[in-house]
Amino acid sequence: MARKQTKKKSSARLGTVDYPYLILVLVIMSIGLVMMFSASYPTAYYEGLNSTYYFTRQLVFGLIGLGIMAFASFFDYRRYRFWAPIFLTVSVVLLVLVLLIGTGNFGEKRWINLGFTQFQPSEFAKIAVIFFFASYISAHSEKMNTFRYGVLPFILVLGVLCGLMFLEPHLSGAILIAGIGAIMMFVGGTHWGWFAGVISAGVAFGALAITQLDYAQARLRVWLDPFIDPKGKGWQAVQSLYAIGAGGLFGLGLGNSRQKYLYLPEAHNDFIFAVVGEELGFVGAFVIMLLFALLILRGFWIAMRARDKFGSLLVVGITAQIALQTLLNIGVVTGVLPVTGASLPFFSYGGTSLVFLLAEVGVVLNVSRTMPIQKEQVNQDEEQAE
Repeated sequence: MARKQTKKKSSARLGTVDYPYLILVLVIMSIGLVMMFSASYPTAYYEGLNSTYYFTRQLVFGLIGLGIMAFASFFDYRRYRFWAPIFLTVSVVLLVLVLLIGTGNFGEKRWINLGFTQFQPSEFAKIAVIFFFASYISAHSEKMNTFRYGVLPFILVLGVLCGLMFLEPHLSGAILIAGIGAIMMFVGGTHWGWFAGVISAGVAFGALAITQLDYAQARLRVWLDPFIDPKGKGWQAVQSLYAIGAGGLFGLGLGNSRQKYLYLPEAHNDFIFAVVGEELGFVGAFVIMLLFALLILRGFWIAMRARDKFGSLLVVGITAQIALQTLLNIGVVTGVLPVTGASLPFFSYGGTSLVFLLAEVGVVLNVSRTMPIQKEQVNQDEEQAE
């Protein structure tokens, strides 16, 4: 009888999501919605829209994303093995399609207009890469130290995807996908010698991109000294620094940002963290960075305890995406990195990004359901059953 009761309790515990991870996501998303509303209403008012326009749309997409997250948390992640090659193929088709019929704000082509909203194919490409790499690595884990299995397929996939993004141009998206792929290769077992070669090739590709793209060169010069053109290409970086500096230790107070009143471009999007720094100060910004750090650490904790290699790699890829995007966005806003178009997860305005992020969170939660019970907990259950 004791063994039967132990088995029942074990199976019940195996079906529970990781609540610390879920709570962190919900807390970060809630703070993000509040800050997005605070940062967006001046822009909405200026554009002749209802002041809650951007907030309402983000909230709707957030609710849709939560529904998808809930579904994904119950959907057996092992089934994604079959869908991984299909996702990758679809992502390539979408990236080609965006070059043909895509739209953009400053001459680039990054979105497909669906009428009721705009869809950004690069967001789907991130998921496709994670699923495909996780499936491939788990199937060829014993051969990952060879060039044929541990390097060549990844170079081909990343080359095609990053090349298509290079044509949009969408350099930040290419950097993120290359970074996600590199981390998954490293964790998956690619030999360090081959891995170093791939990293070198990636750096060379980035350098080539900078030399070939005028806007990339301009961003690099402005990054080194944004005040060389404070009213032109350095305007965004300068206004971001002004916002963060004005915030001081405790900030001007929620809703009291001055730079968001048409001084800071993309205040509700890529540069929302500057508004966070201005309104909540160093202390508020630090707390938010701490929450992101805890989320990332918890993600890797789940990855280390996943039942199989495929699930572990899925969580590694998703966590790497959140980590890289967060670091890239905050680095840009604080002037540590050149200005790029990377959004801050769960904060920046963008329905496609939010929905896909929450869908990925659902995958992580599903993997967490299958984590084996720790030996100490099993012993406690047996003692209680006896």
